[in-house]
Amino acid sequence: MKNIKNNYLIFMLVFIFLFILKMNFCYADTFKGKINDTNVSLRSGPGTNYERIKTLTKDSEYNLVDENKVNDEKGCPDGWYKIYYDASDVGYVCSTYVDVSKITYNDTPTNSCEEELQASGFPKTYWPGLCSLKEKHPTWIFKPILTNLDFKDAVQSESVCGKSYIASSNEENIDKTCKNPYSKTWYPASNKAVAYYMDPRNWLSENTIFQFEYLKYSESLKEKYPSAVSNVIKNADFYKYHLGIGNDLGVIINDASLSANVSPIFISGRILQELGNSNSLYNLYSGIYDGDNGIYKGYYNFYNFGVTDSCATSKGTTVCGLDYAVSKGWNSLYNALYGGAKGIASSYIAVGQYSGYLQKFNVVPTSISKLYGHQYMTNIAAPSSESKTTYKSYQNMEILDSDFIFYIPVYNNMDDNITSEDNGAVETPEEDEKTIIDISTIIISSGYKYQSGYIMGIKPSTSVSTVKNAIESIAGLNSATIKDSKDNIVNDGLIGTGFKVEVSNSEKSETLVVVINGDTSGDGKINALDLLQVQKYILGTYKLSGEYNEAGDTSKDGKINALDLLQVQKEILGTYEIEQ
Repeated sequence: MKNIKNNYLIFMLVFIFLFILKMNFCYADTFKGKINDTNVSLRSGPGTNYERIKTLTKDSEYNLVDENKVNDEKGCPDGWYKIYYDASDVGYVCSTYVDVSKITYNDTPTNSCEEELQASGFPKTYWPGLCSLKEKHPTWIFKPILTNLDFKDAVQSESVCGKSYIASSNEENIDKTCKNPYSKTWYPASNKAVAYYMDPRNWLSENTIFQFEYLKYSESLKEKYPSAVSNVIKNADFYKYHLGIGNDLGVIINDASLSANVSPIFISGRILQELGNSNSLYNLYSGIYDGDNGIYKGYYNFYNFGVTDSCATSKGTTVCGLDYAVSKGWNSLYNALYGGAKGIASSYIAVGQYSGYLQKFNVVPTSISKLYGHQYMTNIAAPSSESKTTYKSYQNMEILDSDFIFYIPVYNNMDDNITSEDNGAVETPEEDEKTIIDISTIIISSGYKYQSGYIMGIKPSTSVSTVKNAIESIAGLNSATIKDSKDNIVNDGLIGTGFKVEVSNSEKSETLVVVINGDTSGDGKINALDLLQVQKYILGTYKLSGEYNEAGDTSKDGKINALDLLQVQKEILGTYEIEQ
């Protein structure tokens, strides 16, 4: 009897011990909701009778407050899910438009992928995202960077006023204690915004993982690089401009990157990040700026090097950028592209900043004095946006299954719940959402001029898509509709005087009429027809009114006269450039 009691006692102790172990192994489940339709409303309560907070885009993902549905009050009989959408802020989404999945974090691996990640040093909260990627792309290699830094301390150090800026209207993302705005649309990033962008676990998806890509040149991709680079920059004005005069930047960037031993995909993404799709930095990439007695003619700067805030304020972007180009001898396309690539490689990749993430958040420098410093960009979203550009290029070139290596930082004391308020994480601003920025500010920030019902500052021979892309890069997707003078919606061809640009933010829309000084005919170019029209107007045999009259007054003295005729003539001859 005694042995039976002892055996029973041992059995119970073992059972309790195993139960405790099981409790320790298994952590609380996280439930994620993926939006399965377009333009889904997030509301302040469980019914369509509640205020709409924002519109959620298809395939965006959010953590659920609870996996159980909230009873419907109006408009969604199946019930509503309560989700986190900004740190601790919550809203309600009709469950019809949400696909729910469960993520369980275990201390013990449950498959070979998790075993490998644990052995290499990745915490359990990295496993679901990385194993999901590994399943899709078995050739991808993930390596942890064990920073030995406390995550909250790192976030605090990267949140210093003026270190990071964000283009966001969400007050949670803005550090209001920092009185150092970059512009009317760029604000100092808050601690919560910095935490979101710094937390690597927020970026373990196909199109954002490439911010951790090892950035040296890969010989295995050598033959595919030129086409991939061209694909990255194909919609940019600087690429179209040079292709139009016989310069294939895809080939030149590849050759320059090979010499500098840096990925040309990364370099092309960086150039696109700096120059944008529009022609607002034409003087830096065209090589034809002849200011200051022509000392800058033939010089190029594709990287915005030298264009610091203080210099740009005092001298202007063009002079700052081209001064730098002259000092470096960038008097050919190859010299400029190689010089910039070499500068990035030697100044960043060679000193431990060998990924886009590390060039923004310098958490593993080769010199401790550089910790949290020596950042390449102040735009806090640059690593993720460049990553998406790189991903699209690789996807279009069908090279996603190449042997990519990703170095991903790991910090100490990272919370299990990635979206918890303690962690400080905040949802990324919806890229497809229209901004609340004032429309006049949108136009100015796009590189153009806003003037009493007109949009000006557009150079002759500018494409419709260039203007649309420039505006939507500030205002959000589908925020710009362009019509010709007959009110037909257009998406290609040249934009000309008399065209209409309808710009909308999240609150209202405004239609602006295009004026290109010198383009009185409205074909988007300045040519002999415009010269004839101005001449006939002066003689009194032709009428120009409204925006066409505005375009004819190239000197902006309030009247169309011989001076304007002379300016149009000299523009056509190439001896004068009419100011836009």
